[in-house]
Amino acid sequence: MARTLSMILKKPLIGVNHCIAHIEIGRKATNTEDPLTLYVSGGNTIVAAYDSGRYRVFGETLDLAIGNLLDSFARLMGFKHPGGPKIEAYAEKGGELIELPYIVKGMDLSYSGLLTAISGIIKKYKVEDLCYSLQETAFAMLAEVTERALAHTEKKDVLLTGGVAANKRLQEMIKIISEEHNARFHVVPKEYAGDNGLMIAWTGILYMKSGKTIKLSESRIKPKWRLDEVDIPWREI
Repeated sequence: MARTLSMILKKPLIGVNHCIAHIEIGRKATNTEDPLTLYVSGGNTIVAAYDSGRYRVFGETLDLAIGNLLDSFARLMGFKHPGGPKIEAYAEKGGELIELPYIVKGMDLSYSGLLTAISGIIKKYKVEDLCYSLQETAFAMLAEVTERALAHTEKKDVLLTGGVAANKRLQEMIKIISEEHNARFHVVPKEYAGDNGLMIAWTGILYMKSGKTIKLSESRIKPKWRLDEVDIPWREI
């Protein structure tokens, strides 16, 4: 569609990385210049920060993204889409912390074992306690790798962005570790947390202002285009 519009309207074509767009709309919406970013969505779970012309990944999931984990669990429980808000609502009523796999490997984490484990016990515990335990375990893993990256980078701001950023419990946990390191906590507004056209448009504007366009003959969909492979010409810090 973008290629067709570019040809018909005779306008420049700009390639936008989806992950970069989530970070940039978060920076814009919160007026944050140089944060450590925890980007959490259905397809990605990444801790990143800008350095020397690119966003550098300091930690990421080795298998399932956090949003994928929550969606998969929601389907197991029979929750209608979107399942994340329903898990959050049930978790607020839970109180028993069920022991689940906590898998952090250096600066990376893994959620596949957690999903397998909780899948086998859904008939043994109350739904409120299952949701509570899933959130507490999964989010604690995110908080750990984010805190390590924050200690390493010594950034003064932390940005939480992506669809799962709308979860209040995750916001609370990341805010706590931010404050412990004297960093300001920021979260993307809920209306910009999930995938949206504005984040693509805004990032496209940043590229356009930097004079970065692509030829039609070179344009293509790149589903495995990592954010740390993308040059960021509009950043100077």
